[in-house]
Amino acid sequence: MPKVEPTAYRVVIDDWLRSDLDAPRKQRHTAKRIFDRLLDEHDGAGVVSYWMVREYVATRRREICVEVGREPANAFIPQEHLPGREAEVDFGDVAIRLRGELVTCALFSLRLSYSGKAVHRVSASAGQEAFFEGHVHAFNVLGGVPTGKIRYDNLKAAVASVIGFSRQRVEADRWTAVRSHYGIEAFYCQPGIQGAHEKSGVEGQIGWFRRNHLVPIPEVDSLAELNAMVDAWDEADDARRIGSRARAVGEHFATEQPLLAPLPTEPFETGRWFTPRVDRYAQVTVRMNKYSVPARMVGRQARVLLNASDLVVFDGRTEIARHERLMTKGSTRVELDHYLEVLLRKPGALPGAKALEQARASGRFTPVHDALILSARTRAVCKRVSEPVGAGRHDQCR
Repeated sequence: MPKVEPTAYRVVIDDWLRSDLDAPRKQRHTAKRIFDRLLDEHDGAGVVSYWMVREYVATRRREICVEVGREPANAFIPQEHLPGREAEVDFGDVAIRLRGELVTCALFSLRLSYSGKAVHRVSASAGQEAFFEGHVHAFNVLGGVPTGKIRYDNLKAAVASVIGFSRQRVEADRWTAVRSHYGIEAFYCQPGIQGAHEKSGVEGQIGWFRRNHLVPIPEVDSLAELNAMVDAWDEADDARRIGSRARAVGEHFATEQPLLAPLPTEPFETGRWFTPRVDRYAQVTVRMNKYSVPARMVGRQARVLLNASDLVVFDGRTEIARHERLMTKGSTRVELDHYLEVLLRKPGALPGAKALEQARASGRFTPVHDALILSARTRAVCKRVSEPVGAGRHDQCR
């Protein structure tokens, strides 16, 4: 316990803190008020310091509440987890350098409670698509689904609203469909710090994974590249031991895996479909972001599948474009190839084209593009020179 000298002052402070138990919440002693009273009423100057008082009060106030039965003791009950029965799920923020730019992504984690086997997935955000995709990926890696409860906090991807102070939740419709498809029994934790204690396994796992695999900050060219690294790290982590356990994670998982429920025969589509119309800039707008498509699609309706980390555009059943999902609202991603047929007809639009700028920045500007641009510029110059502008002007390109 923090020292407050002399001992007589501790008795005085304890009496004041006990008197606060029946006082209105906004009229209870603060550490500053206690210190001032010690100086004014008990000649505490030069004997006690404010910092000693503050440290003592922070510890003793809660102890007094526990002593009189106003608050339960802050103790935890050890839990026993049966193999194949339980798991925990959560998201954590991670920073990465994506093509040289520092961005913040979401790290999904599903951890089996018995073995400690965890599966991770990095995505552009912690939205519904990432939440569903993380589950599907984890179940495929594990080769089954826990037969008992999976613990969750109140993620917007799963919970539409919390009902009072109970554990009842109004679930998001698509999440109900995912749960039904895989036979998931969801257990929703209490809001706040109490809920974090109820799924401390996955909370600690995310922190461990971040410290051991994402330090220093990884530098990648795509989220697909990063997720391939994540899969390799997850596999390697089977060899580690958790705490004082005698056996490694992989050994415990070998016992647990046969007890998981089998996967459904039909896959679940985790992405969300949209049917936007292609604007005059050959772009579709999805979730306040714009993505390019081939210029021939201008004015037509496209089918778009939005996944956790990418976006696929279809003309009927034919895939015509694929983009990495944008992380910032109001952004635009364009492919130079989608505009080539237009740029060949309008080479004057090339120097300031966003597609050209992004192609150069991403390293996707190839010699083929260079040759096409040079050809278009040459034709444009020839056309201007060949046009008669008064007497004596000749066609120099024939």
